[in-house]
Amino acid sequence: MSSLVLAHTRHQMLEQIRVPIGLLASSLFPAIAMLAFAVPFVGDDPLASTVSTGSMTLVGTMSAALMGLSITVAQDREQPWDPYLRTLPAGPLPRFAGRIITTTAVMLVSMIPVLLIAALFTAATVTPPRLLLGVGAVIVSSLPFMLIGLVLGFLLPSKAAIGVSQLLFFPFAILGGLFMPLDIMPELVKTISQFVPSRGAGELVWWATTGVAPDVLPLVAMAVWTVVAGAVAAWAYRRDEGRRYS
Repeated sequence: MSSLVLAHTRHQMLEQIRVPIGLLASSLFPAIAMLAFAVPFVGDDPLASTVSTGSMTLVGTMSAALMGLSITVAQDREQPWDPYLRTLPAGPLPRFAGRIITTTAVMLVSMIPVLLIAALFTAATVTPPRLLLGVGAVIVSSLPFMLIGLVLGFLLPSKAAIGVSQLLFFPFAILGGLFMPLDIMPELVKTISQFVPSRGAGELVWWATTGVAPDVLPLVAMAVWTVVAGAVAAWAYRRDEGRRYS
């Protein structure tokens, strides 16, 4: 089974490299946002710039996990190669494992420009253990967005997946306080923010990199999103399997 996972991972990595627009989008967009929003306004504040760095790494993660995964899964379903792969006795695990590993690699690459900008142009500070903890927190917090991406990929054609994932991405990022501090937002936005997965992801990453105690409610909400999205993704896969291959 491990050899099959490696084979699928290698294949999907090559696809990513040959058509690198998704990788470029996941890397450049948060870097540009970091230069536009963080460096000019909070670059001299060590705590605020560290928080902003964590937020921008999450923006890249959400782009790869939510938009990238939904689009690639939807596109895979439209290829004639997909029905053949589903007839093989290995089952769906090697393909999904390869896709998750590839998406995680894209997320890790998307962090590099943001971290370089933070190191060169801001007063952000983080110890090596907290940096590693922050990277781990980003990976963990990407799980609900990966699952939502799978749901969209299984339920929608690729053109619809592109639009819907974008419609979800920007509200998640804004409501989660990733672009602007929640302190300057209206009370209604602050209240809604506690129940979107991006706020819980932010709380987890901010705690990991700065040590600031997180709010519990957003973390619970993120866990609920993860469980529900996982259940819906499993249902969507079985639905797609039954409709197209039974």
